[in-house]
Amino acid sequence: MSNDSVSVTTSKSWFSRIGGAVVGVLVGLFLFLAAFPLLTWNEGRAIKRAKTLQMGSKAVVSVSAAAVDAANEGRLVHVNGDVAVEGEVTDADFGVSAPVIKLRRNVEMYQWAEEKKSETKSKLGGGEETVTTYSYSKKWSSGVMDSSEFHKQEGHENPGGMALESETFVGENPTIGAFEMPESLTGMISNFRPLPITEKTDAPAAAEEPMQVFDDGFYVGKNPKMPVVGDLKIQFEAVDPGPYSVVARQIQNTFEPYMVENLGNIELLEPGTVSAATMFANEQQGNVILTWILRLAGFVMMFLGVLLIGQPLVVFADVIPFFGSLLGAGVGLMALMISLPLTLITVALAWLAYRPLIGVPLLVAAVVSVVFGIRALRRKNSPPPLPVG
Repeated sequence: MSNDSVSVTTSKSWFSRIGGAVVGVLVGLFLFLAAFPLLTWNEGRAIKRAKTLQMGSKAVVSVSAAAVDAANEGRLVHVNGDVAVEGEVTDADFGVSAPVIKLRRNVEMYQWAEEKKSETKSKLGGGEETVTTYSYSKKWSSGVMDSSEFHKQEGHENPGGMALESETFVGENPTIGAFEMPESLTGMISNFRPLPITEKTDAPAAAEEPMQVFDDGFYVGKNPKMPVVGDLKIQFEAVDPGPYSVVARQIQNTFEPYMVENLGNIELLEPGTVSAATMFANEQQGNVILTWILRLAGFVMMFLGVLLIGQPLVVFADVIPFFGSLLGAGVGLMALMISLPLTLITVALAWLAYRPLIGVPLLVAAVVSVVFGIRALRRKNSPPPLPVG
């Protein structure tokens, strides 16, 4: 534990905990009910996206980036080519220039950080005692930490903001072969690499402290080996010109998103020379990953909702801490056995509306999980068999 820390002990009465648990029931109901539309919407979104990509993969045509062919006007095209910009990209504040597509300035400030840890124990009679420890240390961070929100503000004051902010600069008139790159596509370019700084430039006007080259970047402060609160570290990253692959709708000599009926749009970009088939496969995989993330989010919302709804029972039993812990474990198990089958059923019903051949097996799996859960509860709660003889 850090020597620069302070511990605070707070207590809650049993009646106060009951009141908080009742309020938690309302939050739990909201989470529980909100999980159903989230899960249903997610399945519809996933299916629409899959259909969009499937139809797009059949409609796409690969074309040369060397010249614009008017015969492909309005079509979904796949282009491989080198992305380039006019001139160099410059950060005028630091005088840093490079023949790149993008230049990104990353600024970190040395500042106080607060870490909060709490340990709660139930007391006989239903009360609760919480020991909260606030620890303070100095660290580099790209975001400003508001020290006015610290528990112990004295001696841990941070500047109200950074004298210099992080920023990204994009080269002028980006192109891929004979095509102009719209902002929507250049915004997808994100394969940055470190850009070491080796020469000193004049300090920017916003910097009040001396500046020097340090650790492949700039240091704004007196001594980089002994930083003080408010010192800044500035480092740069860049995206080099090179081959990229694009799938989008051709409009004259540029691109825009390609609309697939009333399903969705397609606008893809990947670094390197990538085939159209691979780009669509990668996007389908991304759709699957997002679908499972949102399914998990829906399940967690439902699980936490049931936990909060059952919390008043736990607090009531916590008059004797042993019984409260026992009932808490039971409520957790109940939340799992309710939320998991309901998540599966919701997903299955959504698929029934869109793709019955997949929805039916999912619904069967959900029903089977419910049956096994009920049987498990009955075995757990049934009395032991009487001895024979």
